Amino acid sequence: MTTAVNRSGQGGPARLLRAEWTKFRTVRGWVITMIAGALVIVLLGLLSASGSHTSCDSGPTETACPAVPVGPGGEAVEDKFYFVHRTLAGNGGITARVTSMTGQIRKPDVTPGVRNVVPGVVPWAKAGVMVKNGTGRGSAYAAVMITGAHGVRMQHDFTNDVAGRPGGVSKDSPRWLRLTRSGDTLTGYESADGADWAEVGTARLPGLPATVEIGLFVTSPGDLTVTRGDLGGSISAARFTEATAVFDRVGLEGETPGGAWRDDDIGVTKAPDGSSHHPGRASVSGGTFSVTGVGDIAPSIEGQPVERTLTGVLTGLIVVIVVAVMFVTAEYRRGLIHTTLTAIPHRGRMLVAKALTIGTVTFAAGLAATSITLTFGTRILRANGNVVLPVSWLTEVRVVVGTAALLAVAAVLALAIGALFRRSVGAVVTAIVLIVVPYVLATTSVLPDTAARWLLRVTPAAGFAIQQSIPEYAHVPGHYAPIAGFYPLAPWAGFAVSAGYAALALGLAVVQLRRRDA
Repeated sequence: MTTAVNRSGQGGPARLLRAEWTKFRTVRGWVITMIAGALVIVLLGLLSASGSHTSCDSGPTETACPAVPVGPGGEAVEDKFYFVHRTLAGNGGITARVTSMTGQIRKPDVTPGVRNVVPGVVPWAKAGVMVKNGTGRGSAYAAVMITGAHGVRMQHDFTNDVAGRPGGVSKDSPRWLRLTRSGDTLTGYESADGADWAEVGTARLPGLPATVEIGLFVTSPGDLTVTRGDLGGSISAARFTEATAVFDRVGLEGETPGGAWRDDDIGVTKAPDGSSHHPGRASVSGGTFSVTGVGDIAPSIEGQPVERTLTGVLTGLIVVIVVAVMFVTAEYRRGLIHTTLTAIPHRGRMLVAKALTIGTVTFAAGLAATSITLTFGTRILRANGNVVLPVSWLTEVRVVVGTAALLAVAAVLALAIGALFRRSVGAVVTAIVLIVVPYVLATTSVLPDTAARWLLRVTPAAGFAIQQSIPEYAHVPGHYAPIAGFYPLAPWAGFAVSAGYAALALGLAVVQLRRRDA
């Protein structure tokens, strides 16, 4: 098929695009294969979601796991700690001195069957003072704390973290903490002697009610260990820990109705026999409080991210690569390229028109496929008892549109490689080696984490970062590696790397097409 030309003998941009679109849609095999690629994404994604089931033991039967609490920002959160508190009506504050922080950590058993528990605190164990909107999990809060290895911090509403001065705490070097409330503004302070105070930070909690809970808290997340797998990848595990802090010189300001202090083990889970699983505890003697807590107050990264439904994208991508390569190499194989280039003196424009056509077709097919898969896949996951980590609608749009755009960029890259090679098999293999293979190597238990991260920085597979919906939190212990769904580049930065490869390859193809015979 020749390309339409105008009177000057050159194809205008609109005519070039229309001609390339006509070429694509009149070859039924390309159209059917592109539709098949979209269907592969949908079917594999929905099948994967259908095969993922989660349930929780409850005596002799299995029931759905309890809902994960959601924080003020809509994110899934961990909200488990021991809270010794009183009611604060209106403005006020709390001051306390922390004189020690100890704990215990469950380590791998040295002798089978013998529990190996060692003394110590994990880096993100926390003890301090808090103001919280009730005792409900996920409710708004602000807290000033001393941590196991990250000094003093002020955190609020799970995702926000501000660093104070470094250092730990001991009987010889206590840390004073203070948290004050004025309306919906909370201000945190720290001091080494209780006389000279330094501000750590401020937090604004919109809609904070007049009556809140104020008090002392302790929590301790699991001890995260990452080991190398048998095949070179990595395996992570989190083991039980608990922390105990001693507070004295506790003082309250403001109206605190209700009298005595109350204890609450926020978020404690129940065993089948009704007993608490890894409970916290507290005791008070002569104004000195000893509080022991387990858990964490932080965003949750444990669960199914929405992009988990897009497992079929990789297979669909291979189909897209084949179609994109054939879109250009078929003209060389059939000898039609001579006719095309005779009709279009500006060879570069012809190749750009092909790239725009295959990119647009791929984007449209990918957008339909990813929209359907994510929408229905997440519903299936939830129906099967899985915890799907909630994200904002903007993040969902970015995952869906970004994945479709990644498929389009990959199609342009494959087309450019096809124009450079002029042979289908070599071009398809090269495109798969450049895009698919690095992703597979980086996200399976094959390479060490450092090598996996390197691959996803410098290869066209970097664009898969556009799918990451849950960010990496500096104050949350986690296995932030590609095998766990975390990428070394920000979503759009990774996409830009893939787009850069496509633009470079297309530019080289245009230069080569101009310099050599068809």
